[in-house]
Amino acid sequence: QVQLVESGGGLVQPGGSLTISCAASGISFRMAMMAWYRQAPRKQREWVASISGNSLSAYSDSVKGRFAISRDNAKNTVYLQMNSLKDEDTGRYMCTDGTYWGQGTQVTVSS
Repeated sequence: QVQLVESGGGLVQPGGSLTISCAASGISFRMAMMAWYRQAPRKQREWVASISGNSLSAYSDSVKGRFAISRDNAKNTVYLQMNSLKDEDTGRYMCTDGTYWGQGTQVTVSS
């Protein structure tokens, strides 16, 4: 049974930092290209960042230089470290291996 379980979301002030996690099971995690997406209310789902099995990463222009994606293959977990958060980073953050999706974790940036 495949499971992608995100955690670590919450409320953070503008300019703050937060790290969210996605724990995977039931997939060949070590080989998988993993990605984070986010969706804000009344907006389309937006790609945020991706990381390959050998840790090559890519970022959307909106988060480049502020977010960092990483993975721990021993723990089957992918992380997203978010710095210098802005109001527009608010949304539900979901991880995917391209086939399966987690339920997401809510990140709210607000003063």
